[in-house]
Amino acid sequence: MKNPLGVADYGMNVWYGGCFNLEQRLELLKSCGVAGIEWLRAGDMAEAVQNASTFHRMGMDFASCKMSSPELTMKCASAFGKQYIWIEIPCLRDVPFDVYCRRANAFVQAADFYGIRAALHNHLGTRVQSQQELENFLEAVPGAAFLLDIAHLHAANGDCVEVVNKYHDRLAAVHFKDLFLNDDAGMELCARVRFCELGAGNAGLNYEAIARTLMDCHYDQWILIEHDTHLRPPEIDIKTSAEILKGLFA
Repeated sequence: MKNPLGVADYGMNVWYGGCFNLEQRLELLKSCGVAGIEWLRAGDMAEAVQNASTFHRMGMDFASCKMSSPELTMKCASAFGKQYIWIEIPCLRDVPFDVYCRRANAFVQAADFYGIRAALHNHLGTRVQSQQELENFLEAVPGAAFLLDIAHLHAANGDCVEVVNKYHDRLAAVHFKDLFLNDDAGMELCARVRFCELGAGNAGLNYEAIARTLMDCHYDQWILIEHDTHLRPPEIDIKTSAEILKGLFA
C-alpha cells in the first residue's frame, strides 16, 4: 500500500475514555497493522517534541498536529514538516456561511504563512455538511485544502466519487469508515447514523469505488480509518478496516 495508513482515533477515545498513554496507544495501533495516527496532541511545544520522539522511536508517524491553540498547531505542524492541519474556527450550523468563509480565508492565510495547508473537514451538523455547501465553500475559500470524510458526505446524500474526481488535487487526507442507518425514519439524521467499520454498513456506501477513484487520481496522501462508534474493542474493527483498505490500495 503506497498511501500511509493511519487511524483518526476519536472512536477509540470514546470507547476507552481517552488516550491515557501515548506509547500504549501506538503499540495497540501498530498491532493492528497501521503506520500512524492522525494527530500528534500536546499542550505545548516541549511536550510535542517528547511525543514526536515517541512516534519516531516506535517506528510510527502522524499526519498532523492538534495543539492548545490554532497558532500553536500551525507552528507545531510546520516544525515537524506536516502538510496540513484542520481549519479550527466555530463551524456549527448557526454560523452564517459568508462569515464562516471569511474566517476560513483568514485561517488559510495564517497557515500558509507557516508553509502548511489548512483543510476543511466535512461533517454532519457543521456549517459544511452537504455536497453543495462543500462546493460553495471550496469556491469561496480557494486556498483551502479538503479532508474528505466519505461516510459523512454519503450520509448527507453527497456523491463521494464525483467529489474526488473534481477536487482530488485539493485533498489533504481521507477518512474511511462505513455507515449504518437504523430504520426509524422519523428520527433526525444524526440520531439515526452509526459510523462503523468497513463492511458493517447498510446505507450503500461504495467505499471500493471511492478507493478506485482515489487511485485513478494518483492520490498518495494519508488514508485514515475512523470509526466514530464501536460496539466492541476498537482494535477488532480497526484490523478489519485496515485489511480491507490494504487490499483496495494494493
